[in-house]
Amino acid sequence: MDKTFQKILRYGIDLAPVGVERREDNAPYFCTPKGASIFGWAGVDGIHFCFIRGFGGMVFSVSPMNIAPDYVHPLARDFADFLRLLLVSGDVAALEQAWMWDEAQFNTFLRDNPPTQEQKQVLSEIAKQFCLTPMEHPWTYIKELQSSFDYGKIQYTEDYYDVDMNPTAKPTPPEWKVYYEGNFWGHHGKDRAGKEIALGREFDWADHHWVIPAAYSCSKGLVVDFCMQVQPEKIRSFMEKWNLNPENDSVENFTQEQQMQMDLENPLCLDFEPRLELNKKSLQTSHGCSVCFNPCVPEGFTNELEAKWAVDHYGLDDSYGWVVCRCVFPWAGRRRSEIQTLTLAMEQQPVRVPGPHFIAHQAGDTFTFSHPVSGEEYRLTVEELERQMIPAGSFGSDRWSYPTHTVAMTYTLSPEPEEAISVTDCAESDRPLAVTPKDPMAPTAVASAAVIGIIGGADGPTAIVVGDRSENKLHAAFSSLHFEPVADDIEWRVEFSIKQFEEASFVLL
Repeated sequence: MDKTFQKILRYGIDLAPVGVERREDNAPYFCTPKGASIFGWAGVDGIHFCFIRGFGGMVFSVSPMNIAPDYVHPLARDFADFLRLLLVSGDVAALEQAWMWDEAQFNTFLRDNPPTQEQKQVLSEIAKQFCLTPMEHPWTYIKELQSSFDYGKIQYTEDYYDVDMNPTAKPTPPEWKVYYEGNFWGHHGKDRAGKEIALGREFDWADHHWVIPAAYSCSKGLVVDFCMQVQPEKIRSFMEKWNLNPENDSVENFTQEQQMQMDLENPLCLDFEPRLELNKKSLQTSHGCSVCFNPCVPEGFTNELEAKWAVDHYGLDDSYGWVVCRCVFPWAGRRRSEIQTLTLAMEQQPVRVPGPHFIAHQAGDTFTFSHPVSGEEYRLTVEELERQMIPAGSFGSDRWSYPTHTVAMTYTLSPEPEEAISVTDCAESDRPLAVTPKDPMAPTAVASAAVIGIIGGADGPTAIVVGDRSENKLHAAFSSLHFEPVADDIEWRVEFSIKQFEEASFVLL
């Protein structure tokens, strides 16, 4: 322990008036260095002062509210110099903040914050007992000390690297293991990690470059990672067109039709179904997951850690965007298969494309429209319009009150389309309402958009086919649900289900 500090303790000099308060409880913070001996506290923002084992009598300040990496700074080479600095500043505040000031700011702070009478008394006793004089050039002294100090030599506890304790910590990537019953965030069950099979296969499909670096042989099936590369220019163009930013990045800011259009245009969005042929036996996916790496995220925001770890693990170029899809294929038999040949088929899932709007006033109304891809013309004929109510008990919940009023429309299409064409309400359903519980102490639920999916809207059932496969078969569409009958005519939207890309096959092994 520093000899001057020992004398301070022996003389019983209280440094609290100058901002160094002694406490019985010196519980460290996440950023308190390993081997630190805390001797005082500033009394604000958890700021404390300490010696660090291995650095002799050097005095350090620790400021938990700072931004990494500026938590810890040396203030003086020894405790005597620390006291000499206090004789100039009158309080430790100027010393603790000097790292971020220039000399003019430092001197201005000293001028605007002269020592109080109580502080002068403490400083006078220090000067007398230790025969010390004020530091001649305090700001220069501190700056030279901090600029020459090797901060890399400071060691920290495990708390410093724990993101729960330290939000600015850089998490350490976990050991790379892939499980049948798992995903990018962890796994459940007792199965072992799969054995990696290097593939290193690359190909172009659906206007994207694809990389399949590896597959993983597990006891229950084969796990394959599909990496879809995306040009950063396309991402930036998409974000600019829709004005996507941290303040405007919620689906609630866009209509259902806008969301459909965004799904079509989003370069990071492609719904596909892979199929494998293993040793001439077909394998279908049972489940999967995905992570997305976006190199165009705004400053101050970061990508999902698991996405960055996947990109780094596979050595993917992080100047591009990447969608990494993990697909799971159960074995064709009961046992693990030895891989001799492996072929991949890539098929795009149909996407919904918003079409024209129309208003149906009565049975017999007709509406003509064209298919956006084939250009074929269709005629929709309204057969019947009927206001209906869904029985109140149909939703199976006594905690929520759901809207029940809807309009049913039956119609025919001529000619009958080979590809799916549906009709949906342009308006959104009313949000369900929380029912006040009978027990006033019972917890209450808050309505959220997550509940809406079960009662229609963009993802709900909107069209039903009735009848046989003959010409002019009857279709049915139901409007959005409302608590009161809709007084005006419904504005309907035609929606098309199309594939933009042809299926393709590739040899993996």
